[in-house]
Amino acid sequence: MTSVAMPSVAPLDPAEEWSSILKSTLMRMPALPEVLFKRMRKARLTFGNRVHCPFLRPFFLSPEDEERVRNVAETIAELGERVAAAALEDKNLFVQFHLHPEEERLARMHAGYGRASTASRLDAFLLPESLKFAEYNGESPAGLGYAETLAEIFHELPVMGRFEQKFDVQSYPLSAKLLEALVMSYADWGGTSKSPQIAIVDWQGVPTWSEFEILQARFEKMGVPTVIADPRDLEFDGKSLIADEKKIDLVYRRVLINDIVARPDECSALVRAYAANAVCVANTFRCKIPHVKAFFAVLTDEQNGALFSHRERELIKLHVPWTRVLADVNTAHYGEHIELLAFIRRERDNLVLKPSDEYGGSGVTLGWETDEAAWDAAIGRALSAKNGVWIVQERIPIRREVFPYVPQIGKLEFRDMLVDFAPYLFRGKLCGYLTRLSATGLANVTSGGGQVPAFRVSPRAH
Repeated sequence: MTSVAMPSVAPLDPAEEWSSILKSTLMRMPALPEVLFKRMRKARLTFGNRVHCPFLRPFFLSPEDEERVRNVAETIAELGERVAAAALEDKNLFVQFHLHPEEERLARMHAGYGRASTASRLDAFLLPESLKFAEYNGESPAGLGYAETLAEIFHELPVMGRFEQKFDVQSYPLSAKLLEALVMSYADWGGTSKSPQIAIVDWQGVPTWSEFEILQARFEKMGVPTVIADPRDLEFDGKSLIADEKKIDLVYRRVLINDIVARPDECSALVRAYAANAVCVANTFRCKIPHVKAFFAVLTDEQNGALFSHRERELIKLHVPWTRVLADVNTAHYGEHIELLAFIRRERDNLVLKPSDEYGGSGVTLGWETDEAAWDAAIGRALSAKNGVWIVQERIPIRREVFPYVPQIGKLEFRDMLVDFAPYLFRGKLCGYLTRLSATGLANVTSGGGQVPAFRVSPRAH
């Protein structure tokens, strides 16, 4: 009997399937975008007057993608902890991070427990054949409350109900995982309360204040009392840190070390309580060490190779872009001896310049979008900068996808967007994602980008 080859069935593409369902749903429910935007505004998912997500599709990743991301992201977070601890013991290593003297003083304060970053985030580009991380946010990254809320809103859309008939869809309980990590760090510090009094600390009026309110409500629903406090409203009596007339056990620190250094009097109570080991603070001040972008220069510089195993060195080579602190020095580029400044001028189309310690894409110069004169001027400004060092980093491949976009209610466009994919790590474990879209080379809300929820999806077995 001859066997007959069965026709192979092409696997379902989740993005195509979602778009197909979306189009038919919009025919029946043209008010869907307006309903979605109202839900976002009600849930405080706004940045200024704009909703966080003007897009009508989530980002989808496969279980295989997630496993690939988990392996690399958790390794880099582990290296961040290892390198931070090693730098505090080794002056030659510490100097490579180029911290200011006051940042070094804070980093060297005894925190009461060992972990530098309870919550951190890696910014990445996930492609079928590669996975590259652009930087490590080791200092209390924002967005997780928004990401979780946005995922819940999308999960309630009628499109999702039909989509789930064909796909298993997994979302991420980010606030529960964050709270678990914070309480574990508190226990490491020596705390004994099962429901420690938490203070989320940052300046009143910061754009992310609404996220603190989201997290406060979720923490309290999980049984942990939480207040939100401005650093100026904290009091330290030599024994206890007080906020809102409550003794604080655990500070979820969202106020940045940059601000603590710039405004020491206003942050005095927090710093004194930390120095006295009177309160658990997460993230600790030593998180600044792996947080600065020079961390990737430390990882990719051959002089530090002994810090890492062979497997780790191979992982760094594959997934961390070659990075150097900008200076008039000789160094190596994948084993080849180079004069750094001459190399940077010659290889403009393949390089990015950015400050080692800035947020929101501030100061970033993309060589391939810059002419020779402007590139030379950017190099000159970076070399003469008085407020910190700059880094140069190799260009990395980016991911682009087409997303349905609502420029205004009543209109729908399909836009080709850059996808910045940022895994959250709580105590070094992958727990979910911040996914940002941008039409330009910089993917962040401050550069006019938007945010979409991320779901892990796999076809349902029939």
